[in-house]
Amino acid sequence: MTAVQDPVLPSLPRVYRSRAVVELKEFFRQREAVVFTVMLPVLLLVVFGAVLNFDLGQGVSFTQYFMAGIIAAGILGASLQNMAIGIATERSDGTLKSLSGTPMPRSAYFVGKVVQVLVVTAAIIAILLFIGGVFYGVDLPSGGDWVTFAWVAVLGSASCTLLGIALSSLAKNGRSASATVTPFALLLQFISGVFFQFSEIPSWMQTVAALFPLKWMAQGLRSVFLPDALAAAEPAGSWELGRVALVLAGWCVLGLILCVRTFRWQ
Repeated sequence: MTAVQDPVLPSLPRVYRSRAVVELKEFFRQREAVVFTVMLPVLLLVVFGAVLNFDLGQGVSFTQYFMAGIIAAGILGASLQNMAIGIATERSDGTLKSLSGTPMPRSAYFVGKVVQVLVVTAAIIAILLFIGGVFYGVDLPSGGDWVTFAWVAVLGSASCTLLGIALSSLAKNGRSASATVTPFALLLQFISGVFFQFSEIPSWMQTVAALFPLKWMAQGLRSVFLPDALAAAEPAGSWELGRVALVLAGWCVLGLILCVRTFRWQ
């Protein structure tokens, strides 16, 4: 009598890779999600760059200043908004419950989400840099500025992704998540120096903005797109890159704690 052998399960890297592919296919098949997440920042750059391309002083155009903010807003949309709405939707329609009952390691679900955020974020940044550099004459970072650009974008994306996963547990479904998270994200953009010069925003709004990662992400990105002379217009009179790193890293830790304590599969 032949013994029945247990099925051989795929390796963990293979499971992670398969889940990442699924997440990417699901995202890019949703036309509304692609338009809202990827194309909205591009459209805002095109419109604001064409309408408000005036000089801010020091030979810096508004588009040059706006580039840092719109990239930060794009990262926020690809991470916080995307995660909060997407996961809330999958929880309400039973997808999370079904996945939790399969042999798939639960970590694979989060790996897939992280890969999705990274790919979408990279696409948004690449498109914005291309349009800004080619059509609006935006001076792109050079030399060591690319290193600063990279760690600000990675830390900002990580902190917003974790915060988005945590916020997904507050909503009953994707519709309520969208109604809650989207106005919150827009408000943050208005008070964090995305659409206006941060120095022109009332001080009490600057204080509120400083409590969230978007302000610090935009400030760190401004340091690579703007001359050092404009650092004097920042609240502290400098780019405060050390504090930017500290705050974004702190939000990563806080976001991870919130995810562990609040995430639920059903």
